[in-house]
Amino acid sequence: MTINRPGPLEGASRLWRTDRTPIGDAGEGPLALLRLVIALAWRNKIRLIACTAAGFLLAFLYANSLPRVYNATATLLLEPRQFAYIGRDINAQQNLDLNNAESELQIIRSERLLSAVFDSLVLQGDAELGPRPPEEFRGLAVQMQDTMSTLVDSGLKTLGKTSRRAEDALDPTADPRENARRIAFANFVKRLSARRVGQSYVVEIEFWSYNQTLPARVANAMVSGYILQSIASKEQMARAGTDTLQGRLDALAAQVNAAREAMRNGTLPALATPDADARIIGAALPPLDPSGPRTKLIAALGGLLGFLISMSTIAINVAFDRRVRNARELSQETGIPCLATVPDTGKTTGISWHIDSPALQRYASVIRDLKISIDVACSQRRERNIVVALVAATTESGVSTLSLSMAQLLSRGGRYVTFFYSGLPSMVEETSSSSTSMADVAISGLKADQLSFGDLDGIATLPIHSKDLHTNIFADFRHPGVLRVLETARLKGDVIFDLPALDTSMDALALAFHADAVLIVAKSGRTTIDEVKDVHNQLRRAGAPVIGTIINRARS
Repeated sequence: MTINRPGPLEGASRLWRTDRTPIGDAGEGPLALLRLVIALAWRNKIRLIACTAAGFLLAFLYANSLPRVYNATATLLLEPRQFAYIGRDINAQQNLDLNNAESELQIIRSERLLSAVFDSLVLQGDAELGPRPPEEFRGLAVQMQDTMSTLVDSGLKTLGKTSRRAEDALDPTADPRENARRIAFANFVKRLSARRVGQSYVVEIEFWSYNQTLPARVANAMVSGYILQSIASKEQMARAGTDTLQGRLDALAAQVNAAREAMRNGTLPALATPDADARIIGAALPPLDPSGPRTKLIAALGGLLGFLISMSTIAINVAFDRRVRNARELSQETGIPCLATVPDTGKTTGISWHIDSPALQRYASVIRDLKISIDVACSQRRERNIVVALVAATTESGVSTLSLSMAQLLSRGGRYVTFFYSGLPSMVEETSSSSTSMADVAISGLKADQLSFGDLDGIATLPIHSKDLHTNIFADFRHPGVLRVLETARLKGDVIFDLPALDTSMDALALAFHADAVLIVAKSGRTTIDEVKDVHNQLRRAGAPVIGTIINRARS
């Protein structure tokens, strides 16, 4: 009997046009990227939630481990300089522009004023500003604290960062007391800030500390020190004049003494200072609550970082992980239509007569839809009965159970089925055992009536490989006797092939040549897309008509 078999390309496309590019979504761009991100996030929602919660919790614990920071702010209003010439009826005024305002701001930031305030408050011996032990601020944890503090709050600039830099610049040969003063003064300067409010003449002087009372004292002392410098300069100018009145000198001296005393005590001048170049519009008060660390903000940032890190790992995993996940991705990557996604029910003996659980009902429904898809794909054939072969790249893909389920579904639908299997569960194989095999046909040329078929609930079964190892080694499954047995089985009804995996034997290529429809089975989360492509290429070179793929054991 001579059968006109088509070539590899024609044989692969006579039932299903695999030479065409699969129709997919043409939309690309931001919307497609957004849909992909949402799909990945939903698929890995448990990991995202866990990483986000872990980041939030760690950041919250970190924020609560930080020392509390207190801020205090004093406010000055810069005013035009007044020049009173004693003995003359002249009151000159110098206009104050933005450049002069910037100059006054630099005076406030000058080392002379800062040093005067630092010495007047006797901050050299403050333990908070003093040098730290070398081992206290070392290690990765402190570096992470510094980085987090810089990102969350510009006021949180320390936790060892500033003091370490100051200590690194010290001269080891200098007096230890002088080095200690330099470190304390450097830390003092780092914690103090003076800035203009917008483009106005209002200047805010702010200081932060771990001590609740110190920030207000320093901020008020800075205001008093600035006023002291302004009034002291006018007093010196008045004393240098030739027509100076004693009353004018006494008034300036009183303002100078008040400002000096206020700077020493960390308060505002007790007397009015009309001769100052600035007017105090806001005194620094001891803060009631700490201004930092911002626990909620740090915790939110930690949760965001956990989410971003989780999404980054997912993206990297998707880029390098080629395992089969869903039908759409498999179809786009391989160019082969995916006919079914079979759920994992944990059952290994196929479809039972009594389906008593929703999971098994869904499983049977998917197998039924798969049978319909195969019938549609093979509708161009004149013969009513067809030979369907299922093959996979690895043995763990569950081809045997899937093939048995399809055979059971066809048999219980009233159709005669012949099932050639390569591997079944031991319980099923014992009940359907046969003394002959397809390999025996390939070796000795046995006819169909000489074979001993097993019976599995009305399904004629025959193993592909023999129990004799030497028979399997020398068997040629392209033997004409194999084709005659298949044609005889086709005349009786449908034929289901449970082909051996390609990682164990190439016999599947020889047997798939005789099939009318070949399906590639991929195990969800285990089989890679490259393995599916490799199986497809091998089947096409062998002339097997591949009509689609199946994703098996997919977890919902």
